[in-house]
Amino acid sequence: MLKLFRTTFAILFAMLFSVSAWASSGSSDPKTVIETTVNQIIEVLEARQDTTKLTSKDRDAIRQSVEGRFDYAAMARRSLGNPWKELDGMQQTHFTSVFRELLERSYGNRLSEYKGQKVVFADAELKSDKARVESTVIDGTRETPVEYRLHQTETGWQVYDIRIEGTSMVRTFYQDFKSTLVNGGYEHLLKTLEDKVTKLKEKDND
Repeated sequence: MLKLFRTTFAILFAMLFSVSAWASSGSSDPKTVIETTVNQIIEVLEARQDTTKLTSKDRDAIRQSVEGRFDYAAMARRSLGNPWKELDGMQQTHFTSVFRELLERSYGNRLSEYKGQKVVFADAELKSDKARVESTVIDGTRETPVEYRLHQTETGWQVYDIRIEGTSMVRTFYQDFKSTLVNGGYEHLLKTLEDKVTKLKEKDND
């Protein structure tokens, strides 16, 4: 699923948003917030004794670090599309929870692939309550452009999409989910995602 994002997004996913960084930065621009936090999370990754995997402690630390810094509800809504409008509040909350776990398990855990890649950020581009931060992930001779889309919320700037080499993560999810919805509807999609999350959890516990 979403093979395009499995390497670059995995490296970046849980390196983005530390609660302490956001709290201390106050009204800092999105570039400053992201850049500071990336450096903090990289320190965590580099401090691992076994750099081939993430332990349960690592995953817990990453989850705490990203808490409140991704707008998972906005990402889930945009990824699901029109069926989102047909869900009641509890269903939307549940789908968002499953969507988040899918991201954390299928991408966040792949942070074990981090091997010292460098991330360089350009200045943030602001427009009203939206922001765009372009960056480059440098891995040896390979350079991958990554763009973060953020919007201002009551709790600060939050990411609602990431574009890797021009391809939207949310749009890719949308296209992937759409094919499943066509074949079996919302309940089928939800069960497919829940089953995938369960398998990923079992794999983490091996």
